[in-house]
Amino acid sequence: MNYSNQTDLLEEIEIEEDVTLQNKLVLHNDHVNTFEWVIETLIAVCKHSAEQAEQCAYFIHTKGKYAVKHGSYQFLKPMKDAITERGIDATIE
Repeated sequence: MNYSNQTDLLEEIEIEEDVTLQNKLVLHNDHVNTFEWVIETLIAVCKHSAEQAEQCAYFIHTKGKYAVKHGSYQFLKPMKDAITERGIDATIE
């Protein structure tokens, strides 16, 4: 791409950053894991506060799935892997 000035380049970088932050780490409800385990996992893996983790667990339970974290694929992938290793179904969308 040919940029006519530095502003054009900065705008392109901002657009690219917005696109990379569109990924969501989604946890799915199941009938196996307890609220406590999901909350503990969100605190340990996603660094949620206890209150935030409780709210996410409630949404996962009532809605069937919920996006618990947003970011680039590279940022979310290790979290997804850690969550699934704990037996909780998670996807990156």
